[in-house]
Amino acid sequence: MIEDGGAADRPSGRRRRPLEALHFVPRFSIRMIPELAASHVDAREAAAFAAGHRIAAGGRTAQDFLTIFEWKTRGRGRSRPALNNDGEIADALDLALAARTERAAIAVLTGLSGVDVAVASAVMTAVAPQRYTVIDFRALWSLGIERRGYYSVTLYLGYLAACRAIAAGAGVDLRTLDRALWRYSEANQPTGI
Repeated sequence: MIEDGGAADRPSGRRRRPLEALHFVPRFSIRMIPELAASHVDAREAAAFAAGHRIAAGGRTAQDFLTIFEWKTRGRGRSRPALNNDGEIADALDLALAARTERAAIAVLTGLSGVDVAVASAVMTAVAPQRYTVIDFRALWSLGIERRGYYSVTLYLGYLAACRAIAAGAGVDLRTLDRALWRYSEANQPTGI
């Protein structure tokens, strides 16, 4: 049975329910995805994806990494990635881009200071949006999962597989689905969840 992060995989040491028990089901009709995505406005997204494109093309600057970090975190915790030097960031990006599996790519990025699974998912999404999507509490809520805080790599992989299936079923790409999930949550999620 696959757990959503075993005790050793979670900072608190507590176990979560098995991933099989998690059902990622949109709270809205998938026919609404294009409309929801079109109404999502994020002024920082273009800069993050331009930085991701430069990284995918071989650039490995700390500034491009930080641009994506700022997009994902909206400036929260910006002192933490500063603990990484330029060489560490470049090495982590090289390893993540060379990784044969999504698990390896996400895991290597979480080795950087200030990078959790959510930030790693944003970095890989900006670099390879056709392969990855961003995990966060808003997107999870829009898929029926009310969870904030720590996300394990295992949870991310289950979420990613579900998003790929939903996007394929709706005939959209992962970015369109992510924008729709975020927008639906922004408009409908009660505060405090």
